[in-house]
Amino acid sequence: QGILREGLEDVKQFFKANGSCRLPLSPSLLVKGIVPRDCSYFNSNAVPLKLSFQNVDPLGENIRVIFKCGDDLRQDMLTLQMIRIMNKIWVQEGLDMRMVIFRCFSTGRGRGMVEMIPNAETLRKIQVEHGVTGSFKDRPLADWLQKHNPEEDEYEKAVENFIYSCAGCCVATYVLGICDRHNDNIMLKTTGHMFHIDFGRFLGHAQMFGNIKRDRAPFVFTSDMAYVINGGDKPSSRFHDFVDLCCQAYNLIRKHTHLFLNLLGLMLSCGIPELSDLEDLKYVYDALRPQDSDADATTYFTRLIESSLGSVATKLNFFIHNLAQMKFTGSDARPTLSFAPRTHTIKTSGRIRDVFLCRHERVFNPNKGYTYVVKVQRESPGEVAFVQRTFEEFQELHNKLRLLFPSSLLPSFPSRFIIGRSRGEAVAERRKEELNGYIWHLIHAAPEVAECDLIYTFFHPLPRDEKAAGTNPTPKPADATWARPLGKVGGEVKLSISYKNNKLFIMVMHIRGLPPLQDGNDPDPYVKTYLLPDPQKTTKRKTKVARKTCNPTYNEMVRGMGMGMEEPGGAMAEGLPHSALQLVYDGIPRGDLQQRELHLSVLSEEGFWENILLGEVGIRLRDLDLAQEKMGWFALGSRGHGTL
Repeated sequence: QGILREGLEDVKQFFKANGSCRLPLSPSLLVKGIVPRDCSYFNSNAVPLKLSFQNVDPLGENIRVIFKCGDDLRQDMLTLQMIRIMNKIWVQEGLDMRMVIFRCFSTGRGRGMVEMIPNAETLRKIQVEHGVTGSFKDRPLADWLQKHNPEEDEYEKAVENFIYSCAGCCVATYVLGICDRHNDNIMLKTTGHMFHIDFGRFLGHAQMFGNIKRDRAPFVFTSDMAYVINGGDKPSSRFHDFVDLCCQAYNLIRKHTHLFLNLLGLMLSCGIPELSDLEDLKYVYDALRPQDSDADATTYFTRLIESSLGSVATKLNFFIHNLAQMKFTGSDARPTLSFAPRTHTIKTSGRIRDVFLCRHERVFNPNKGYTYVVKVQRESPGEVAFVQRTFEEFQELHNKLRLLFPSSLLPSFPSRFIIGRSRGEAVAERRKEELNGYIWHLIHAAPEVAECDLIYTFFHPLPRDEKAAGTNPTPKPADATWARPLGKVGGEVKLSISYKNNKLFIMVMHIRGLPPLQDGNDPDPYVKTYLLPDPQKTTKRKTKVARKTCNPTYNEMVRGMGMGMEEPGGAMAEGLPHSALQLVYDGIPRGDLQQRELHLSVLSEEGFWENILLGEVGIRLRDLDLAQEKMGWFALGSRGHGTL
């Protein structure tokens, strides 16, 4: 901090002598001074500076940049240029991945400037709002976006931005082999755009921990990201959209493999340590798999998504990074509530005279559970507000008060666990009484506790409270439109069907809206197909089994070498990824194709019991114009022929 203050004095003297200058980051940025109070430093290894300059334009905002010393920013410039080219390819093909690409400029050996993106936060800061173990939790990103986008349409737009930009980041970071990915170099804008920063390691040159790579997953895609996409902890049709976007973006880049190899090849002699020989170029060649068909590449990238989502190593890496950063946290860092967009004080809100927990209400969105309605009375006459808080939010308040005050100054908090078999309404009623006593004691505690910012922020109305005022207290379940009578079949399956050189190609992509089982649990669905007529059942093919989901993703093609041949290894190896198992029916003349019907059924695997039919569809191939690939959703029913 002392070195920073001395350096800022030198910069102030520079502006006194010269009046103004253009920033190297962009000649269009003209500045006339520095704003010391907005300048600080980051806690990463190179300790980059966060600088704020006064804009010469009186109507313009201050210009914020990062100055780094100790990293070769030519590598960052090259990486960002490659991502910029990828983005241009996507946009030219009509695919806007909502990428955030910032300026970066090397001003000398091992130093340079980087543009700061406004209204953005690192994943680490978002996650630690839920505690140091926040990287293991699913809700932090969704809660943070909800906090900054309280209106439903705003939040939906932010989630859409997140889906597109997250897909773009997964493809770009995989193709370029960007390593050293942790939650301090992945950022999220309040508008939902996700982007990566700090490209100090690329082309697969991962940081090592002994003999172990720190980057164990193909790319960073964690369960809290999937939670935002799905709108909860269960797979939804929006996850299908995400997978399709990734695969489409990946295949578009693969068509330009030689462009990327040539551009990177031109840089081999420039002295960047991680781009120095043909092995580095081979990494990009292997990642793009130019020898694969689009269908095989789609299957391959889908498996990469599954591998990344199932990687515990990424979350563990995030957690270790959280611990490492704790020692840098200043003592002046005050805890804040993860669900409150801003801090409120006794001065800004007015003194609270009394609080009373009136009732509990059943809620279904974003998750099923109970919320507690608290009446807040302030000293101003007639000023009464009602706020809704969950038990988990009360618990977060208590945990963060404990960081500020000794336990002797705080009332005891109700236990999270209820002994016995009590559930639902009875538990909510019991907690209502206990929470009422807790908040009464809080308001009547010592002044340093009762008047602290955390408590006044907690009881200040949020946008959701204002929206809830005067609405029906028993909202309709969010999933009511999907509720189906028990025993019914239903849902839709997305297929890709094409015909070429007497071969019929069928890819099973996604299924959405399958009904739950009779016991209320989600099924373990798989797909079985026949090409009828088939009296000997030689055309039977099956996909892998997806576990506990009504919205599975497969993106597999099951391959048979001929009409009468078994798949390699017997009928099926359920748990294996089937990138080599394509549904390719060989030796079918075009005239014969008109007489064929694809019969597809979706079943739930039930172990020792008979598998349960969830839906089926028959597709007459004569109804499809197979001169070009046909892709779309088919309705699943009990019987009958499907329409696209």
